[in-house]
Amino acid sequence: MEVKNNKINYVEFKATNLETIKTFYSQAFGWDFTDYGPDYVAFSNSGLEGGFERTKGEIVNGALMVLYHEDLDAIKAKILEVKGRLSKDIFSFPGGRRFHFLDPSGNELAVWSDK
Repeated sequence: MEVKNNKINYVEFKATNLETIKTFYSQAFGWDFTDYGPDYVAFSNSGLEGGFERTKGEIVNGALMVLYHEDLDAIKAKILEVKGRLSKDIFSFPGGRRFHFLDPSGNELAVWSDK
């Protein structure tokens, strides 16, 4: 899948049990999974790539929309300039870096880059 600046290309959900969630989505919809440690599993063959992050807490807002941008520092500055709020600063993960932000209504989204 080609990634483009400012486009949604990934979605993350919360899950309390990754094995149960993998079984459910593979049996119900034929999704494929790749494990990335004990707390994260990515899915594919679903129409949009995404993943499930293990959580111990109550799942209130279970989906995280993830946009791509090749220049994290530039898009982070732009988001802050237009009154977005940072909820998690830039961090590294296998395959790239990302940060999370809140829009003016409090919705949390993330932006990632492979650079």
